[in-house]
This record gives sequence, C-alpha cells and structure tokens, in this order.
Amino acid sequence: MSVVVMAYHEMGCTGLRLLLDQGVEVSAVFTYEDDPAENCWFGSVAKLARSRGIPAFTPENVNESEWVRKIERLKPEVIFSFYYRDLIRRPIRLIPTHGCVNLHGSLLPKYRGRSPVNWQLVNGETESGVTLHYIIGRADAGDIIGQERVEVGPEDTAILLYRKLLAAAERVLHRHLRGVLDGTAQRIRQDESKATVFGGRKPDDGRLDWRRPAWELHNLVRAVAPPWPGAFTFAKDGKVMILRTRPWEKVRPGASLKPGEVRVAEGGVFVGSGHEPLQIMAYVAPSQRALRSGEVLGG
Repeated sequence: MSVVVMAYHEMGCTGLRLLLDQGVEVSAVFTYEDDPAENCWFGSVAKLARSRGIPAFTPENVNESEWVRKIERLKPEVIFSFYYRDLIRRPIRLIPTHGCVNLHGSLLPKYRGRSPVNWQLVNGETESGVTLHYIIGRADAGDIIGQERVEVGPEDTAILLYRKLLAAAERVLHRHLRGVLDGTAQRIRQDESKATVFGGRKPDDGRLDWRRPAWELHNLVRAVAPPWPGAFTFAKDGKVMILRTRPWEKVRPGASLKPGEVRVAEGGVFVGSGHEPLQIMAYVAPSQRALRSGEVLGG
C-alpha cells in the first residue's frame, strides 16, 4: 500500500512523520517552496521527505494536468493533506482508492477556511481541536472521520494553541490511520447549520482599536503574537508592538482612562479601552523607549 502526501508547515511535518513512523509507504510528497518574505519558524516538509528518501515536489499548481498524470502513475490508495494550502480538485480526488483525507485545525464544522488557530483566539474560544475528514469540492466540508479536542486557556497564544493541536493531530491520526488506509473509516456528515467559514488574515489585521473592549484587544494580541506578525498600535513617534497583555478581568489600575490613553502606575502599564483598561505586559516602542503616562496610542 502506498499513499501520497500533500503538506506544509509544522503540521505537515507532524503528519508525514507519523505516517513514516507507522510504516506507511509514502510514494511522493507535494509541498511548497519556502517564501523568503515569510517568517519560516516551522519545519520544512520538503527537507523531511528528502531526508527519508521520498521524492518531494513543489508545483505552483498541483491541479494542472501534468501533476494529475504523475499522481495517477503513483497509484496511491489514499492521499493525505496536512495543512496543504490549495484545494485538491476533482481529477486528483478521484485517483486514490480510499479517498482523500485532510487534517484541519478546528472542530469542524466550525472555523472552516484559513487561519483557524488565529480566528479561534480572536473570538475567545475556550475549546479547540483538530478534525480528520474526507475532502470534497468545498473546503473543510467533507465527512468527519474523527476529532480530538483541546482546552484553550485565557492566556494561550497562537503558538501555544498550535502546539496543543500538533499533539492532538498525532493522537487523532494514530487512532484512525488503519481505518483510513483500508477504507473502513467512519463517515460522519457535518451539520451545515453549525458551519462557520473564515478567510485568511493579513499583518494589518493586527492593528488595535482602543475603542474596543479590553477582552477583545487581549484576544487579538494573543491571536497574532510572535512568531505571527504581532498586534500593533501607533504613538506619535511611530509604531508600537504589543506583545503580551493581561486578561481584562484581572486589571484594576484604579482610575478610568480614555481609549488609547496610557497610565504607568502600580508597577504596570495600562491603556484605556472601550470597556476598562488593559494591562500591557510586554511591548516594543520606537527606539526601545518606555511608554509614558498621558500619551495616547492609536492614530
């Protein structure tokens, strides 16, 4: 039995590594070239594959006819997708005997689409997880094979949640791998009435609007904290990166502040919001200076 893997990012490395550790024959891997403009803090699927003697290809469009024919010649019984960025079109989906299977970083049908880790934190979710599901023509909408849940703490950042999801991915793959490979895996139809869909995120989406409630600001900060691009605001002398905040319900600075107004007091830095002040635990201001009481962020 052989399979084809389409994968990227650290989740792609995790999925490929588990298949190989379980003795699955991977005949080829399809992935992406590293983007020099991107902060590639994650592992390389291509390097992992080649280190194990597996051919790794990086086509601009895997759905083009030449690549479809190549996959047909490989005769895979299953195609696995682990954080592969492009939709796998019907000509490829028809090739494997036991179908195409995807690993998604949310509890489907919630958070279909791009950047599920970040969106879940932006929205303050307290539970997340991974879903193993069959691939159909709509993104993340196919029958569910299995799920693994994880708790999300109020101060979890995107990287902390992502690490939890990596461990969850190993568990769900290990539990359902044999059923996927022999074609006996369960199929649970997704409830379309509960589906939510989100698009990709850009660095500019990390801009803080101090008119918003403190808990929303806190969620945004942790959702895009490094190694993602980070949350930011502006002082008169330039951009201020807000790296870590304290959950709003714990903050008691003792005085009301206008949205964006800074107060340095009680051993901390507080900024007014549309609800109550938010404590700033880590930041980088222009020229590495300290924020000062009375200045106003925003702009």
